Amino acid sequence: MTVNLEVSEGVGTIRLDRPPMNALDVATQDRLRELADEATRRDDVRAVVLYGGEKVFAAGADIKEMQAMDHAAMIVRSRALQDSFTAVARIPKPVVAAVTGYALGGGCELALCADFRIAGDNAKLGQPEILLGLIPGAGGTQRLARLVGPSRAKDMIFTGRHVRAEEALAIGLVDRVVPAAEVYEQAHAWAAKLAQGPATALRAAKECVDAGLETDLETGLTIERNWFAGLFATEDRERGMRSFVDEGPGRAKFL
Repeated sequence: MTVNLEVSEGVGTIRLDRPPMNALDVATQDRLRELADEATRRDDVRAVVLYGGEKVFAAGADIKEMQAMDHAAMIVRSRALQDSFTAVARIPKPVVAAVTGYALGGGCELALCADFRIAGDNAKLGQPEILLGLIPGAGGTQRLARLVGPSRAKDMIFTGRHVRAEEALAIGLVDRVVPAAEVYEQAHAWAAKLAQGPATALRAAKECVDAGLETDLETGLTIERNWFAGLFATEDRERGMRSFVDEGPGRAKFL
């Protein structure tokens, strides 16, 4: 398999495994969607790490495979490509990308689907599609602009240049830079901590933020209000408030 799902401590690691550069061919894209759906369904997966291994996250699409596609073929495939990445973005659980080495093209777009990005000090991120006479097609023009702002996104997309880890941190493309050897350990620790939290409230928080960004303020407030009230019907809310009253803040243990 070109992508695998491994679970430990409530954390599901979606691991790219297509040496040497984890090129995202059609089979890998489809497998990503399958595992994103599986991680969504499984109760033993409460948080997710996206990881490409110690040397590279993903260096982009399989260019030889794409070169053989004509316009008609890509009209059909482009929707499936976007759907694969959107399935990752819509996992209703905390998702962290553990980025080492290259995260280019589709690799960068995959990292953009996470809620949080931890990058190694050797990371290089970018959207080099313009150098092929193309534009990003797996969400890059949309998710990148929402994350770093339109001007910075256009700079990266228009030039196709690589952004090193420190610049990526400065512009908000990644959230933390650590030694490359510590990337997975820190990503897993972040995810494992959240895996102990209230699953329904975390799902609500993620949906409120993500859905709210796609709409006007009033609609976003309605989404928030409905989730906020709905959480009063959950056992986690009862457990959290009871623990706060009896033991003080931050001591609740959620199932």
